Amino acid sequence: MTATDRAIQLAVAAAEAASDKLADDIVAFDVSERMAITDVFLVCSASNDRQVRSVVDAVEEKLRDLGARPASREGEREGRWVLLDYVEIVVHVQHAEERVFYALERLWKDCPTIELPAEVNAGRGPRSGDGE
Repeated sequence: MTATDRAIQLAVAAAEAASDKLADDIVAFDVSERMAITDVFLVCSASNDRQVRSVVDAVEEKLRDLGARPASREGEREGRWVLLDYVEIVVHVQHAEERVFYALERLWKDCPTIELPAEVNAGRGPRSGDGE
């Protein structure tokens, strides 16, 4: 089983919204074969609490335009790690320090990544330049 077309559509839209707010190191993992509860984990980081909130707002607005609303959200008050659960996808927006500490990529490294548009990570974050 692989991520559904709808999950990929939402993940790409969320990645674009995060990129528009200058999120760093945006990566999407197809976790559909490992988890029954979702298809995609999208992970990105921001340099401060205010930017985390800005990224979250942009993602929610972009996905709302596609008819998606989060089933739940966690961590908004602290602004260090916000999780948006859209059922098909789960978006993790982490403060850069939490991103390094929790290293979610390590947990999902065996899962395939979903190709995101080149401009999503263009010139930003440690992944910029991958695949070039």
